[in-house]
Amino acid sequence: MREVVNTIVYLNRTGCQWDMLPHDLLPKSTVYDYFAQWRNDGTWQRMVDALRAQVRVAAGHEATPSAASIDSQSVKTTEVGGEHGYDGGKKISGRKRHVLVDVMGLLLAVMVTSAALDDGAAAPQLTERLQPQDHPRLQKIWGDNKYHNHAYRRWLAENRPGWELEVKARAPGVKGFAVLPKRWVVERSFAWHGRYRRHSKDYERRTDSSESMIRVSALHLMLRRLAPDQTSPAFRYRTTC
Repeated sequence: MREVVNTIVYLNRTGCQWDMLPHDLLPKSTVYDYFAQWRNDGTWQRMVDALRAQVRVAAGHEATPSAASIDSQSVKTTEVGGEHGYDGGKKISGRKRHVLVDVMGLLLAVMVTSAALDDGAAAPQLTERLQPQDHPRLQKIWGDNKYHNHAYRRWLAENRPGWELEVKARAPGVKGFAVLPKRWVVERSFAWHGRYRRHSKDYERRTDSSESMIRVSALHLMLRRLAPDQTSPAFRYRTTC
């Protein structure tokens, strides 16, 4: 079973095709069945939830978060087909990755849709994947101006009355890139996931497979926090005379 996970992590990290897995790993005929089964029965998300609690406790936090950040990322798709659309704001034809992360940048929920879907319209569907009984401490959700949406606020008031949306906007007169307080952690999370070459585009035919690959990246990141590699030499800065 460990070799199954190792093979899936390798594929996700390197971006290779299923049919081109190295011979010292398990073949696609074995591994893909596990990947698809865990995708369909929710095992990947349950593993993310279990490891996230361990990482938070190890870092001195409570097991469940009190706040979260929401954002989306538009990426191109390939010729394999499947759901896709055009994001007029980013000028990208493909899909959107909608994510919720905690204050440490750890994945809470992910949803992949057509790039044509508006962020504010997708936010209730994404937030619905977080159940209040699983996140009893959650009170605040941070987002940018894309989520300044009356329908989303109304949905929160009706379905998650204890959760409040707080929009973090740029300061007046600021142009170009700017770090937004409280919300920058979700941008950093996208950067972390960008290290996995499977995410350079959306290579999956199905959106739930794309979501599962994001969860695989989150799992690997958390496993490396819980059990860091001890073989790499420590990085040392040069000292000046």
